[in-house]
Amino acid sequence: MKASITDAGAPDAEASREPLPPLELFDSPRAWRMVAAAFVAMFATYGVAYSFGAFFKPMAAEFGAERSATSAVFSITVLVWCVLGPFTGHLADRLGPRIVVATGAIGMGLGLALTSMIDRLWLGYLTYGLGVGVGVACAYVPMVAVVGGWFIRRRNTALGIAVAGIGFGTVFGAPIAAALIARLGWRATYALFAIAATVVLLGCAWVVERPPVHVTPSRVRLADALRSPAFGFLYASSVAVSIVLFVPFVYLPSFARDHGASEFASAALVGIIGGASVAGRMGLGNLADRAGAVRLYQASFLVLALSYGIWLEASSYPMMVAFALVMGVGYGGYVALSPAVIAHLFGTNRMGTVLGALYTSGGIGAMVGPPVVGLIIDRTGSYRVAIACAFAVALVSFALLIPLRRFEPAATTSSAAID
Repeated sequence: MKASITDAGAPDAEASREPLPPLELFDSPRAWRMVAAAFVAMFATYGVAYSFGAFFKPMAAEFGAERSATSAVFSITVLVWCVLGPFTGHLADRLGPRIVVATGAIGMGLGLALTSMIDRLWLGYLTYGLGVGVGVACAYVPMVAVVGGWFIRRRNTALGIAVAGIGFGTVFGAPIAAALIARLGWRATYALFAIAATVVLLGCAWVVERPPVHVTPSRVRLADALRSPAFGFLYASSVAVSIVLFVPFVYLPSFARDHGASEFASAALVGIIGGASVAGRMGLGNLADRAGAVRLYQASFLVLALSYGIWLEASSYPMMVAFALVMGVGYGGYVALSPAVIAHLFGTNRMGTVLGALYTSGGIGAMVGPPVVGLIIDRTGSYRVAIACAFAVALVSFALLIPLRRFEPAATTSSAAID
């Protein structure tokens, strides 16, 4: 009796494989330990990154900076983690995830510590942008690829749970930051975040292990994947959605403050987005095992787009909460299902590298969205025009996914077969 493992896409003919391990390793308690490590790593990195909205006003006030200039700190951070994604994914595929995640721990801790000492805003572009950007890049793509490689039957469920760490980090990161800033100031808060993030990520690096089957991807097949029409639609849609995706994390707290909400309640809106995204990540990740990743991925984009219509009409705090809830579900589905869609369309053999390539799109969107929205707000004195533009771009991101089902594999092989 011979065991074999297949993916939605055919294995690379030129890939060099290690001997196939026992199938009992997959979906095992050891595999779920990798899910736990990925969850914690994403909780820490994104909890820090997505708390930036709580720091936005105090930093802008101290440096006397416009919204567009202050938001650029966050945009550069997203650009760094998106651009580095293909490299960290490739390094994790080649060298194993442990050294990559440990490097991210040191980079994030150092960046946050230096940010707490800056005396000019532009220095934050370097300290925060590079430090936090490196930390997220070294945690997200490598850890997602690890989880994908440890599972066969429950891969989508495992990926959904792992990336739910982003949602939980968002739930707690911004409110904790707001409370600490009110008591200690933004500089001391970043110093505390530096210590916590370093310790947590080093612990995750110690736990994480390379997947049972290590595959060295074929360069030719990877290039084919990146040039395929399916990847083109995925990439274009991801650029469009990323233009609007990061806008609420930067501006929703200040929008709420301008409409009379307290500082803590304003920061809590980012936490609500994170909480709602947990439902999207875990629920849709589990559902994708049965209903299909591509269809649910498209639905997530539609929900996310329609949420901006709610924000456009929001003038009360309950309406802002409604926006945060709906946007969070769509956002959570987008994040949870991206790895599942990549695995479904292209297989897991080169998942870390292809997924990293897809996530470079986020850097493009992040460099456009928050600074342009800040510029519109600074020039018009109103959020409404900027939100209306975000609504239109989000609808475009959904429309770009409509042709995607034409490129699904004609017949999806089972993830594990025994001959």
